[in-house]
Amino acid sequence: MSPKIKNGSRKDINGRPHIYYDGYWIRYYAPPPETLSAKRDLLIMLTRRTFHHTEPGINTPGNKVADARSAYQAETDPACKRVNAAMLAGALFNRATDIFTSIVNLESKGISVTHDNELMRECSACFEEALELGKQVRHPSGHEGIDELWGEPFKVFTRSIAGYYESRYVKIAQTMGAIDNISGRIIEVFSSMPAFHGIGATVLSFARAGRIECEMMKSDPDFFLNWPEFVTLKEQIREFEPVPPTGLSALAGAQLQRGCRLLYDGADLISYMAGVRVPMPKSTREYLQALDDFEVDCLGVGLKSVSA
Repeated sequence: MSPKIKNGSRKDINGRPHIYYDGYWIRYYAPPPETLSAKRDLLIMLTRRTFHHTEPGINTPGNKVADARSAYQAETDPACKRVNAAMLAGALFNRATDIFTSIVNLESKGISVTHDNELMRECSACFEEALELGKQVRHPSGHEGIDELWGEPFKVFTRSIAGYYESRYVKIAQTMGAIDNISGRIIEVFSSMPAFHGIGATVLSFARAGRIECEMMKSDPDFFLNWPEFVTLKEQIREFEPVPPTGLSALAGAQLQRGCRLLYDGADLISYMAGVRVPMPKSTREYLQALDDFEVDCLGVGLKSVSA
């Protein structure tokens, strides 16, 4: 029996450093020095990334917190209030980053700002409220909220940079597991249907590229190799056309079209998770249930045999 690999173990794979977490060897990147300026730069980068992966219209400037709060408190329609909550969360997020940037600027001029300073307390309060309101924020696709992504800048503020990097590897491992779970079920459902012959290999390759996309920083030179493959494989899934069996019934034809839509949806979901680098459990559960229902219906119209 091989010894269990400990989380945090490191080794080179194909000449690239990797670190092990929860069943996966993940591309390793050394954290920057533990300085306030490095933490500020990381906060700014994560803030930009967070807004990139969330619904549009919520990147409210930090100096608009009061206006955003008034609109949120005055709104009575639940659907609109959710959007107002997301807009207020965005304003608080940006305000916290603005304050922390000011703190770093003061430090660079030799003015020390202690943790119990009013600026630090205000920064922390903004992050905490933004984190709570962030539960209302959605992915651009309209999928579930991704508050784990929304919470990453707060982790940088409250933890060491090295501690944040460690939490990042844990989330990446969880995301890789979710990608494998989805792709494995897609392959299981479709590979035994002659009409979808060949799609399993493409999905398997797409999942591999998705795991790499999930672990790789955009500054990595290898990004220019993996991203084109990732995009191309997704296009192949979306362009796939099943081969209808002879004597196809109208019901079976409808199921083939439904199967194509499920393939597209699965590729999108994998792509979303690879981009945000956090699992999306609610969307995953709903998608896997849709696959289960599809499999049962395909049995009913003869597209899939019981023994398959």
